[in-house]
Amino acid sequence: MPEETEQTEQLAEQPLESEAAPEVDGTEEEPFDRKRAEAALRKKNSEAENLRKRLKELEPLARKAQELEDAQKTEQQRLAEQLTAAQERTAKAARAAVAAKVEALAARTFADPEDAAGALDLTAYVDEDGVIDAEAIKADLDELLQRKPHWAKPEAGPRSPRPDRTQGSSGNGNRTPNTPEAEFAGFLNGLLDRR
Repeated sequence: MPEETEQTEQLAEQPLESEAAPEVDGTEEEPFDRKRAEAALRKKNSEAENLRKRLKELEPLARKAQELEDAQKTEQQRLAEQLTAAQERTAKAARAAVAAKVEALAARTFADPEDAAGALDLTAYVDEDGVIDAEAIKADLDELLQRKPHWAKPEAGPRSPRPDRTQGSSGNGNRTPNTPEAEFAGFLNGLLDRR
């Protein structure tokens, strides 16, 4: 152990190359020259302007090159790309149709049918022909409702009115104060009336 600490102390005492003082080669920094700085700025601005002009000139050429590349694609490549795009659109439409079917079936028993659609794997209900299996959806919705009974619609029964003490008047015809400020003011007025 002591040998390791001696080695680390020696390493810590030696400055790293990046920490070493920069060598002075005899040249000093030149003072700021405004004219030279403005000339350099004008030069950079003109270079940037030339690059913008070249970019504007080359953009149409790049578009033409892309058009030529597209034209040179084989008919098979174009058809393959169109097929892929059509399959993506079809899959998206199938997901939307299944989600709508799940929500429609869940609306009978779920308080929020979107919860059911979010909890189920929607891709499992469509066969290769694109037909939606409604029976499987119903079975999975029943199972989901057993696992999460708090998602069920509350049972519809006769609703009883809830009493609201702030409505109407009190027994003597005066409204009761319903805010703490009004109650406190009534208390103070009662004390003042006693005097």
